[in-house]
Amino acid sequence: MKTIKVPDMHCNNCVKKITNGLNDAGLKFTVSLEDHTVTIDGCDHCLKTAMDKIAELGFTPEAV
Repeated sequence: MKTIKVPDMHCNNCVKKITNGLNDAGLKFTVSLEDHTVTIDGCDHCLKTAMDKIAELGFTPEAV
């Protein structure tokens, strides 16, 4: 499991936007609004894909 901090994820609409984007990318993940994190179930390539996708959506992902 790889964790990405998304400090600018503030509401359920943010969660929905990230969820839809990562689903489109075919990733396995969980999103926590409370912790401002996305946990990726996969390899380093999956982590990079997720970070790129989250950034494309207008957020500021940080690998933890």
